[in-house]
Amino acid sequence: MSKTVDDVVESGGIEVIIQNESEKTAPRCPHGPALLFEKTGHGEENGRRFYACSACRDRKDCNFFQWADEKISEARMLAREEQNRSKKPLFTHQQYCSRFLEFASLPLEQRRFCVDCQLLILPGEWTNHTKHKALSEDVTVQRLKKPSLLLSPLDNKKSNAQYLFAERSCHFLLDTLCTLGFRKLLCVGTPRLHEVIKMRNLEGKSPVMRSLLLDIDHRYCQFYGQDEFCRYNMFNHHFFDDEEAVKFFQGFLLEEGGEKLVMITDPPFGGLVKPLANSFSQISMTWKHLNKVSDASAEMPMIWIFPYFFESRILECFPSFSMLDYQVDYDNHPLYKHGKTGRKQSPVRLFTNLSPKDIILPEAEGYRFCSICERCVSAGNKHCPKCDTCPSKDGREWRHCDECERCVKPSWRHCSSCGRCALPDHPCGQRQTGCFKCGSQKHKLRGCPKKHNKRMLVSDDHGAPGLSKHKAGKSRAKNKRKRRAT
Repeated sequence: MSKTVDDVVESGGIEVIIQNESEKTAPRCPHGPALLFEKTGHGEENGRRFYACSACRDRKDCNFFQWADEKISEARMLAREEQNRSKKPLFTHQQYCSRFLEFASLPLEQRRFCVDCQLLILPGEWTNHTKHKALSEDVTVQRLKKPSLLLSPLDNKKSNAQYLFAERSCHFLLDTLCTLGFRKLLCVGTPRLHEVIKMRNLEGKSPVMRSLLLDIDHRYCQFYGQDEFCRYNMFNHHFFDDEEAVKFFQGFLLEEGGEKLVMITDPPFGGLVKPLANSFSQISMTWKHLNKVSDASAEMPMIWIFPYFFESRILECFPSFSMLDYQVDYDNHPLYKHGKTGRKQSPVRLFTNLSPKDIILPEAEGYRFCSICERCVSAGNKHCPKCDTCPSKDGREWRHCDECERCVKPSWRHCSSCGRCALPDHPCGQRQTGCFKCGSQKHKLRGCPKKHNKRMLVSDDHGAPGLSKHKAGKSRAKNKRKRRAT
């Protein structure tokens, strides 16, 4: 019997190995080339490698698994190829575009959208959807221009969650970038922003901006042509339409006629940071090559939208980035909405290699300019003379701890036993330490002297695809056994 990801981990750590040159030889699941992982246990010199889906961390979404040293039979390979084919969209991108033109030419009373299939259906297909839910009214041209309102948002936060920007955040981003002179936007996983750009161009109230949407959701093939949308997996830098999509992508990256380009991305919050950073780095390198940028340190202008508690991981990958205080909010997220205060406010921030002093945050929304830091910050983010920075990450006023020699959250207190600041009710003395590679308590895996130096090994607290739920389940089962024993 073949193993699944859930069968792999009982203890130890998981590392993802970034090897771009091996993408062509990596096995594939419906989401493109799989990522290579390595499982390491306490005291183990070398772990065993395996492949798992790049996009889905929950095995119920994609249970692809293969040991790296495993020999796959021809029968199993054929079955896998058939499985991958069965998961492909119903139509090619060109066919979707042709269908859209035919659909848009129909009178309003003949337009049907199947909610179950998430598909624009033509009159000859109605009988195939009679038992499905159908949005048979108000499929107007205006609604076709706003597909994010017509389509049901995907809600799996571990793989393809679609939390759509609120209008406030969209217009702030576009107004800011327009002021900075950008006229081309590469929208990676930001369908709402791409949509608003097109609407603003039609209204003619602001300078025209061109945009290309890269997203894994094939449903957008129904609404956008190949020059406006490429189906793309940001976790493995994979274009699903291969050469055709890559051609449009590379053509868009060219800054012809002095059109400045910037990339904006809003990945799923449960995604692995290092594979994402690797994909974005490859996009940046392609931009440099196509535009013949000779400066080795130059980077493509980027804005990465992610929760503030990922700051250290993002800065580890992109040292040139800085985090801005601007709070991004979403229309369809239960918590991340504008106007909430305290710990209920949105933790989502902008990470960018653009100059922070050039990005002016709206004073009416509670931001101010710190002349010492030379950047806009939240009104509650008070400058600390001891740290010489505005230290708050969550919008609240932080306080300085002389023992820790840094500013901490207002709810934290210094614990003399632990020698650090923490919540008053923290489990004193139970801080997790140690290295998964060699078992030493003197360092973490990242600083292990036994770690291989000739390959790019990166660990992530999220673990490999499908592992977080498994480990939580193991822990709950273990606790139940303990309770029974007592």
